Amino acid sequence: MPLRDLPPGSAPEPDDPDPDAGLAARAAAGERAAFEALLRRHYDRMHRIAWRLTGSRDDAEDIVQEVCCALAERIGTFRGEAKVSTWLFGIVANACRDHHRRGARLSRLRGGLAVLAGLARPPDGRDLFRRTWLASELARLDPALRETVVLVVGEGLTHAEAGTALGVAESTISWRLHEARRRLTLSGNDRHGA
Repeated sequence: MPLRDLPPGSAPEPDDPDPDAGLAARAAAGERAAFEALLRRHYDRMHRIAWRLTGSRDDAEDIVQEVCCALAERIGTFRGEAKVSTWLFGIVANACRDHHRRGARLSRLRGGLAVLAGLARPPDGRDLFRRTWLASELARLDPALRETVVLVVGEGLTHAEAGTALGVAESTISWRLHEARRRLTLSGNDRHGA
């Protein structure tokens, strides 16, 4: 969201390590405009994370709506130990885990990731093959590895931010990425007879 669309007093300071901290504090104090600005700033990314983790746009919409509703009560629990965005992404990842525990089927995830892979028209058949293969392999990864790949590779979080969001050590994130690469490489070699 452009800065000009933010409510007065919500523009981040250039040297502010967390440009959302002020908004979160004001939202926790009950300022509705600050809460709305915070959601506007992060809603699309929260939805994208939920979609990638569940594989379903409908499920992602439901999950993010639930998170937004719960956030009205939970914003006061933000302690500033991580960036507000990292904290939010962790809440979304946890909500997705809960969704999976409630019975989301893996086949829906695979179907959703296939849809994601096809959102942009590839320039040629090789690119389509790579995207389809990657989406399929991502769906086969263990949920912890998949969450890590989505947050670090898909959303550009640092290892430390992803660790905070997922509630694990930064070194665990590094190991998970290494393991995901290893599994993807092995799977690719198996399919291509290498």
